[in-house]
Amino acid sequence: MAEHIITFAGAPVPVHVATGTLVSEAAQLAGIDLQQPCGGQGRCGRCAVQVTAGDVRRRSTLRLSPDDVAAGYALACQSVIEGDVSITIPPQAGIERRLTTDRTAIEVTVPLGYSAAAQPMRRVTLTLSPPDTQDQTDDWSRLQTALRQQTGIGAFGISLPLLRRIGPILRAQNWAVTALIETDTWDRPTGAARIVDLWPGIIPDAAPLWGIAVDIGTTTVSLWLVDLLTGVVRAQVAEYNGQISRGEDVISRIIYSTKKSPLPNPLPGGEGALELRDLVLKTINTLLVTACKRVMADPASVVKATVAGNSTMIHLLLGIPCESIRLTPFVTTVNQTPVLPAAMVGLNIHPEASVDCLPGVASYVGADISAGVLSSGLDDAEAVTLFMDVGTNGEIVLGNREWLVTCACSAGPAFEGAGVQHGMRATEGAIEEIWINSDTYEPTYRVIGSAPGARARGVCGSGLIALLAELFLTGIIDRSGHFNLKLPTTRVRQGEHGDEYVIVWAAESQTGSDIVITRVDIDNLLRAKAAIYAGFSVLAEKVGMPLEMAEQVLIGGSFGKYINVEKAVEIGLLPDMPWDRFKFLGNTAARGAYLALLDRAARARITDIASRMTYIELTADNSFYDEFISALFLPHTDLSRFPTVQAALKKV
Repeated sequence: MAEHIITFAGAPVPVHVATGTLVSEAAQLAGIDLQQPCGGQGRCGRCAVQVTAGDVRRRSTLRLSPDDVAAGYALACQSVIEGDVSITIPPQAGIERRLTTDRTAIEVTVPLGYSAAAQPMRRVTLTLSPPDTQDQTDDWSRLQTALRQQTGIGAFGISLPLLRRIGPILRAQNWAVTALIETDTWDRPTGAARIVDLWPGIIPDAAPLWGIAVDIGTTTVSLWLVDLLTGVVRAQVAEYNGQISRGEDVISRIIYSTKKSPLPNPLPGGEGALELRDLVLKTINTLLVTACKRVMADPASVVKATVAGNSTMIHLLLGIPCESIRLTPFVTTVNQTPVLPAAMVGLNIHPEASVDCLPGVASYVGADISAGVLSSGLDDAEAVTLFMDVGTNGEIVLGNREWLVTCACSAGPAFEGAGVQHGMRATEGAIEEIWINSDTYEPTYRVIGSAPGARARGVCGSGLIALLAELFLTGIIDRSGHFNLKLPTTRVRQGEHGDEYVIVWAAESQTGSDIVITRVDIDNLLRAKAAIYAGFSVLAEKVGMPLEMAEQVLIGGSFGKYINVEKAVEIGLLPDMPWDRFKFLGNTAARGAYLALLDRAARARITDIASRMTYIELTADNSFYDEFISALFLPHTDLSRFPTVQAALKKV
C-alpha cells in the first residue's frame, strides 16, 4: 500500500500514512487533537481543516459551502488521504474550561443522625501480642484473630500486595497497628470483610477518612470529596467531561468507541473506546487533585468511591463495549457492576479503594437516575410524582413508593448549547435570560458571571428556553417556528444560513460577530423539547392517568436548576401545572452517590430502586412517535393542554 507524506502547519515533523487514512487519524498521529463533537460522523463540521497543497477525497461536504470547498476546506473525519498533502488547521472552538463555581456547588446537609458506623469503611486500632518460641502463629492468622476479637466479624480478605507488606508493618511499632477494613458491600455477603490497608502505629480517631462521590454526566463531571467520619462534603468540583471532544451525546460517543485505528503504529489510546476511557479518567483524576488540594489531602488517601452516570458513561469508564446500547434490542452489557479496586478502574486514589458504580436500569436509564430517585425521595413519596433529569438524554420517572415507571428520550444536546449556531455551555459570557419588547422587538438579556452590561459570547440552555418563549409570545415566530419577516425590525432577517433573529449586534458582542438564532436552531430546540414532552406523556398514558394528575414535578440535573418554569411551560417543555408543583433539586445524581457513599442502607435502597423500576423502551412504542409529532409545535398542537399559554396568547 502506498505511503504519503502529510505536513501539518505548526507540527514539528511530517507524518507518513497509508492510502485511505482519514485526515483526523493523520492529525492524531501528528499529536494534534482535533475536536469531533459529533463522534466523527461528519455532522457538526467542527473538524474542518484547510488543504493548502495536494488534495484529499471528500466523502462528505456537509456543513461546507461550495466556496469553502473551493478554498480547500475539508472535514477531517470524512476526508481520505490519497497523496502527499499540506494541511492548516484553523483555530478550533475548544471545550470551555471555566465552569462558574456558583453553578456547580450546592449546599449539602449531612443526613440527620449520621454516624460513621452507617458506612462500611472504618479504621480499627490493634495491639497484637508478639510471637515467641511458644506461640509461632503466622502473621496473617495473628492479625485475623485480633480483628475477629475486636470487631466480631468472622472472615477477612486481603490482597496479595498488602499481604506482602504485613510482616514489616506489624513489627514497625511493636505490633501496634491501625487496620482499615471494609464490611458488607452490596456484592459481598454480610459477615465478611476486607482489609484495605494496614499502617504501623495508632492513627488518631479524629483523622479524616476520605471518600469521593462522582457523577459522570454526558456534559459535566462532578466530584464531591467527603470526610467519611463526619459525613461532611469538604470540597465540590466540576469540569466538562473530556469526552465532549469526541461526541456531544451518548450516541456519538458509542459510535466513536467502535472506531479502529488503521494506522500502522497507532498511538496509545488510539482506539476509540480506549481514548474515551482515557478522556473521562483524566477528567476525574484532575478533579480529584483539585479537590484534595483544597483540604491539603493526598489523593492516594481516598479509600472509597461511588460513581453515578448513565449506562453509556459507566461502560466507557470501565472499558466495557457499549455498542449494543444503540442497537436493537438496546441491551447493556451490565446494569450492576461488582465493586472494583481503584487500581483496576484507573482512578488515582488508594489502589485498594473500593469503586462502586451504582446500578442502572436499562440502556438509557442509568445509575444517575437510580441515584436521583433516591436523593429526591421519590421512592418514599406518597404523592404521584414526575421526576425528570433534563439533559442530553432526558430521563424521566413517574410514580411513588408503590410503583415506578421510567423511560428515556434522546433530547440531544440542544438545551446544553450544542447543535445551536451560537449556543454554548453555562459559562462566563453566556446569555442565561432574555426578554424581548413586544412593541420594538428589541431584546434585553443577562450574562453569566459578569458585571451588568458585560458583552456576551453566546446563549446557554436556560437562555435558549427563554429566547424561544419570547420569540413565540411576541409573534416573531409562529407556532411551527417560522419567522415573520414582515415585522418592522432589522433584527429579523434572512442570513447566510436562512431566516434568523439577531440577539446581539457584532459591535456589542464579545466575539465581534452578530449573535443570532436561526430557523435551523429553532428546529433543533423544538425537536429536543418535543422528545421530552412526549416522553412523560407516554409514561402517563401507560399507567392510565392524565399528566396533570401528577402532584409534584421534581427536576434534577445542574441544568434544571436554572430553568425558568414560566418560559419552559410556554414552549411546551414542561406540563402546564401550577408553579408550586415544580421543585428544582440540582444535581440529584451526585447527591445520590454521596448518600450511597455514606450509608449502606442508602446503597441498598438504590439497588432496590433500580430493580423496581419498570422500563419502557420508547422506540418500540408507536404512541411515542405520535406524541412527538404533536409536540413539535409551540407549545403543542393541542392548545387545551396549555391553558395558561392559551390565555397569554389571547392577551397579545
